[in-house]
Amino acid sequence: MTTAQPPLGLANAELGHDHDPAGLATFGFWLYLMTDCVLFAALFATYAVLHQNFAGGPTGKDLFDIPYVFVETLCLLLSSTSAGLALLAMQRGDRARLLYWLGLTVLLGMGFIGMEIHEFIRLVNAGNGPQRSAFLSAFFTLVGTHGLHVTVGLIWMTNMILQIGRRGITLPIRSRLIRLSLFWHFLDLIWIGVFTLVYLMGVRS
Repeated sequence: MTTAQPPLGLANAELGHDHDPAGLATFGFWLYLMTDCVLFAALFATYAVLHQNFAGGPTGKDLFDIPYVFVETLCLLLSSTSAGLALLAMQRGDRARLLYWLGLTVLLGMGFIGMEIHEFIRLVNAGNGPQRSAFLSAFFTLVGTHGLHVTVGLIWMTNMILQIGRRGITLPIRSRLIRLSLFWHFLDLIWIGVFTLVYLMGVRS
């Protein structure tokens, strides 16, 4: 005498095997972003505690070039816009436009990183490196950590461009692009905080 077996899909669901890989990946990525929020919150708090400890050295008013940093900020804001347009092209299934907007985002992000590296080199060459004071240590750590995240985002985006060129706009690529967009906009928001709290408030100290 045989025993009736439940449908395979129902059995998998009852055993907990009927998962949504894309949904799980997105949920996991949100958890990662929350840990990054904690990281940057700690760095902002550290900077807030140390930003007046100049050790007899230069202050933000002496060091920061606001017009220069504004152009740097504009590059990142525009890259966030082009990243949003890339997602719209993805939703339409327009591979050519998607590659165009992603490529423009990479160029703008590289411009941002190039300007940040130039600023760091200028400060270090003038004897104002992170070892000069607690203020500069906190500044280099906060701004440098954000720059490292942007660099990782650029590497990720370049890899996505190569994948789209080879495979087209597949479902896994759509899922990765959504997570990449979340990451890029998150970095944009963090930089707005850096620009406001570090640079704008720094020149008033």
